[in-house]
Amino acid sequence: MKKILLILSSHADMENTDSKTGVWLAEFTEPYYEFVDQGFSVVLASPAGGKPPIDPMSKLVEHITPANRRFDEDGDAQHLFNNTLALESVGATAFDALFYPGGHGPLWDLARSETSGKLILDFLAQGKPVGAVCHGPAALIKAAEMEPGLLRGKRITAFTDAEEKLVGRFKNIPYELETTLKEFGADFHSATIPFTTHVELDGLLVTGQNPMSAGPTARTLIQLLGATGEPAIVDPL
Repeated sequence: MKKILLILSSHADMENTDSKTGVWLAEFTEPYYEFVDQGFSVVLASPAGGKPPIDPMSKLVEHITPANRRFDEDGDAQHLFNNTLALESVGATAFDALFYPGGHGPLWDLARSETSGKLILDFLAQGKPVGAVCHGPAALIKAAEMEPGLLRGKRITAFTDAEEKLVGRFKNIPYELETTLKEFGADFHSATIPFTTHVELDGLLVTGQNPMSAGPTARTLIQLLGATGEPAIVDPL
């Protein structure tokens, strides 16, 4: 059975506000169930270990998804989520792929984590795919700092600057992700219409633009794993 390491943010605080952030719940639940339903073993880790913070906005009625409702009734998945491994305790050798959900949290902790950055570089060096969705691609920043040129010319996507302004939180974050990824030389692409599905695949790197892209990003990663030894499972979109 192939194993996927899924890394969640441990960061809850935003800037210039009392509002909280963390993991955008559907960006965890959608990929998680895509993976387990196709027979993958999923291991959860986070910088602090234990239970990651959940962005309160992602639990509002308008953001509830079928995967979220499934998670609410899934004691095993909740146990895994509440007891994530410490990031320092995991390594690339034991896994077949790496995946980063979003929520604004990664802009702080995962973007600055040398442990996370080294994991990304180790997975890629071992020929193993790395996926990230929405603000999850912020984790690529530290990897690109550790290996200059890593993102130069790479087709990637992430939560856009326009989407950041539309959700009204751009004054509460340390930087805009799209702009920063471009500064590292990324060939950034996004959907014409904000908040619609968009996935980019470049070599071993799979990125999704926003919460609507969480499931499709996971399915694209599954297809990429299929290309390395297992049958392709589903269409990415």
